Amino acid sequence: MEVKFLDLLKVNKPYFPEFMDATRHFLESGWYILGKEVDEFEKEYASFCGSRYCIGISNGLDALRLIFEAHKTLGNLKTGDEVIVPSNTYIASILGITQSGMTPVLVEPDSVTFNLDPKKVEAAITPKTKAVLAVHLYGQLSDMKSLNDVCNKHGLLLFEDAAQSHGALYSDGRASGNLSAAAGHSFYPGKNLGALGDAGAITTNDEEVARCVKALRNYGSHKKYYNMYEGFNMRLDENQAAWLRIRLRGLHCENEHRRKLARIYSEKLTLNGLTLPIEASYGKHVYHIYAILHPKRNELQQYLSTNGIHTMVHYPVPPHKQEAFGQWNHLSFPIAEKIHAQELSLPISPIHTAEEIEYVCNVANNFKG
Repeated sequence: MEVKFLDLLKVNKPYFPEFMDATRHFLESGWYILGKEVDEFEKEYASFCGSRYCIGISNGLDALRLIFEAHKTLGNLKTGDEVIVPSNTYIASILGITQSGMTPVLVEPDSVTFNLDPKKVEAAITPKTKAVLAVHLYGQLSDMKSLNDVCNKHGLLLFEDAAQSHGALYSDGRASGNLSAAAGHSFYPGKNLGALGDAGAITTNDEEVARCVKALRNYGSHKKYYNMYEGFNMRLDENQAAWLRIRLRGLHCENEHRRKLARIYSEKLTLNGLTLPIEASYGKHVYHIYAILHPKRNELQQYLSTNGIHTMVHYPVPPHKQEAFGQWNHLSFPIAEKIHAQELSLPISPIHTAEEIEYVCNVANNFKG
C-alpha cells in the first residue's frame, strides 16, 4: 500500500463542480478585485470564527504583518517594541514581526502541547515587551486563558497566529481566531481550510483595527486615489475567496474526519520511544498535522518511506538556527531543538481512510531502529 502524505488533487476534487461554477460566475461578473466574493467570504469566515470582523489578505505572512502594522499606525505599538513568540514556530510567525520593524523575543514552548508556556512568557517580559504572538501549532490551541491573564496583568497585546488551527475550539466554545486582539490566518493549499493558491485573513473584534487593516491592505486607502496611510498591496484575490467559500462549508466535517483518524493513531501507535500529540484539556485539536516525536526520527522516516508511507518534518531547522537569523545562531532553546530534531508528521487529511491510518500504525509499530 502507498499512503501519500497529502494529495491535494483528491482533497479538492469533490469540490470541482462548485469551483468551476464559481469561476464562471467570477469571470462573468467583470469585477476581479475586492468584489462580492471577498465581501461574502469575509462575512462567512467571521461568522465561522465568531469574530465581528474578517479582512481578506493576500497570504498568512501578510496577515500577521498587517496586524502589527495596523497597531503601529493606530499608536498602540512602535518600531523596536518586543513581541514574544514561540522558539519552535514556522519562520513566518517571526517574519511577521521583523518585517513590521519590531523585535521578536523567542520563548520556549510547553513540552507537552508544543505551544507557548505562559510561565516562561511571563518570565521573559521586559519594559520593552508590548505584545505576545501565540501560535496554535499543528492545530492545537495555545493556553489562551493563561496567556490572556499574563497579558492583562502586564498591559500587553495578545495576538494569534491561527494559520494551522481553522475550526479549533476553546473549552468555552470560542473558536481559533476569536481568542485575542487579532488573529492572522493562512489559507495555503495544504491547510485545513485551503485555497488553490496563496490567501489569508485577519479576524478581530476591534472596529478601529479592522478599518485600519482594510485600508492598509489596499494602498492605505478606503476610497480609490485617496490614501490615509502608507499602505500595501495585500488583498485577497476575488477568485480565491469564491473557492474558499465553498471549502468553508465542508470544513467542520473535514476536521471531524481528521479527529477520527487522530484517534486511530493515538490508540494504535505503540512503538517504543514514541511521543504522541495530546489534546489539551482547554481546547479541541483539529490536527492540521499529526506530529509525533521519536529519537530516531530520520531512520523511522526512511523505514516508513520504504514501506510506501510518505511523511514530512515540520520543521527540520528551528528559527534560531536559520541562516536568516545568524544573530541567534549561538542561542540555545533545548525544548525547541528537541522538537525540531525529533518531529515527524504522519499522513492525516480529509481523504485518508481508516484503513490507511491503520496500515501506517502497523508498519510503524514494527520499526526496529
